[in-house]
Amino acid sequence: MILSFYKYQGTGNDFVLIDNRQHIFPKNDTKLVHHLCDRKFGIGADGLILLEHDATYDFKMVYYNADGNESTMCGNGGRCIVAFANFLGVIVGETTFSAIDGKHYATIKEDVVNLQMKDVEQVEEHSNHVFLDTGSPHHVIFKENIGQFDIKAEGAAIRYGAPYYDEGANVNFVKKLSNTEFRVRTYERGVEDETLSCGTGVTAVAIAMHSLQQTNANDITLLVEGGTLQVSFIKNQGKYTNVFLKGKATQVFKGEIVC
Repeated sequence: MILSFYKYQGTGNDFVLIDNRQHIFPKNDTKLVHHLCDRKFGIGADGLILLEHDATYDFKMVYYNADGNESTMCGNGGRCIVAFANFLGVIVGETTFSAIDGKHYATIKEDVVNLQMKDVEQVEEHSNHVFLDTGSPHHVIFKENIGQFDIKAEGAAIRYGAPYYDEGANVNFVKKLSNTEFRVRTYERGVEDETLSCGTGVTAVAIAMHSLQQTNANDITLLVEGGTLQVSFIKNQGKYTNVFLKGKATQVFKGEIVC
């Protein structure tokens, strides 16, 4: 099979995008997804995303981790598929689409995508970390020497340790730079390594920092290894709503691969 694909990236978080409205892709072939995401033997990506028809909304997003398994919501992937849908002419400027965690609204102007994330009703504050779900589960922990530590080793120890074990959680290491700026590095489950950016991760960090009263801002800048993202929200009666993730999402190249 010769498969046509597009490569997109959002702050260095990169994805293989496939137009699957004609059901051309073998969705249950985890080995194929893993192969396509392999950086030495395939195309190379942090994940693979299918754009499909949806009976209610503009399109449906189906997301796979680089390990080949369908996974929970990916924020940067969501921004990239909005850019892809706009490129294909499926949408023009704004959209409402479905993903594994429900309905999402987004706008796109030039390369900047502003994606509405799910509401967050619960933020678990523990003695040395915060846990919350922003479409994917996230463990948030402070790290002062954030530029120089073994993130793969430390991230994996938390990801596979209690209480997460095999199901796992993404792990976000954070350093406060100012009231409105935080630096973030993320270990992602499914990739099992650091990624240059994680959309649901920076969303989790922004909300966690507000919950911990490390910031009183509701529009926060997150500096990741691949660039800069913005997260905004409204807190009302302990619930975080109108949560938006904003940043660039760009097409890198398109091509064909023999599968």
